[in-house]
Amino acid sequence: MTLFDQISEDIKAAMKARQSDRLEALRGIKKEFLEAKTAKGSNGELTDEQATKILAKMIKQRKESAQIYTEQNRPELAQAEMAQAAVIEGYMPVQLSDSELEGELRRIIAAVGAQGPRDMGKVMGVASKELAGKAEGRAISAKVKELLN
Repeated sequence: MTLFDQISEDIKAAMKARQSDRLEALRGIKKEFLEAKTAKGSNGELTDEQATKILAKMIKQRKESAQIYTEQNRPELAQAEMAQAAVIEGYMPVQLSDSELEGELRRIIAAVGAQGPRDMGKVMGVASKELAGKAEGRAISAKVKELLN
């Protein structure tokens, strides 16, 4: 079952269980998926890899919105955004731990033949593709800087 199909099934379940917060988040996910499927240049299909990238973007947006709401002293809106982010995170692949991330990055650095900080672009290009959905870009970047210095 693809991620798109799983979301559709979970929407039905949330409707039956009358879980309005979960339903709102799931409908948002489905909307983004449908837009990606019908976008210009798209072949009408949505792979799980593409879906994972969309989910990661949605999580980042929700967390940034929650932070803004918190700064503006609007805790009820921040809480709603974080609840939606939690629902979306449930569909993401398991994130790599810090030690697993470091191991993967050491392997990539060796494969690319990176020598120092000037090779960060090469490493990030490969790491971003291989670790997409498994770790945040910010975490990957920070760890690559640390390992290359």
